[in-house]
Amino acid sequence: MTTFAYSHSDQDLVDQPVGYWSSAAGAAVVNHIRTMLAEMGLTQPQWWTLSQLVPAPDGRPRDEVVSALKGYLEIGEGVLDHNISALHDRGLITEGPAGRIALTEEGRALQARVAERQQAVRAEIHEGITDEDYVRTLKVLQRMIHNVGGSAWHH
Repeated sequence: MTTFAYSHSDQDLVDQPVGYWSSAAGAAVVNHIRTMLAEMGLTQPQWWTLSQLVPAPDGRPRDEVVSALKGYLEIGEGVLDHNISALHDRGLITEGPAGRIALTEEGRALQARVAERQQAVRAEIHEGITDEDYVRTLKVLQRMIHNVGGSAWHH
């Protein structure tokens, strides 16, 4: 990894546009996560779906999973439905006639492997950042969203 240096002095950073920096951070982090997931054979919506099914050994209604995830990164229902079908076609989930989806043993094993890798990726992303700085950053971003009349929520 390359040596890190801030782009500007503190005095100059105060005048930098938050929209640019928050967007650049989001794009870089999401790209990094999606690259890791692709290396493990999943798309991000597929990862989200598998993770939604872990705490539900008997499965969950497909429409409930879609409803919970459709707002993530503005992905939408069509993309989620396609990715859920792809998981089924790969034998990673089952789907009953009533639309209840559940992990197969293979799906559960893949989700566990990816979850372990996800922890390593999280550590990479958080390198050199204290928990206090991380929490403060999220609070500042949430306040800015509120200040401009936006709304955002994540599980």
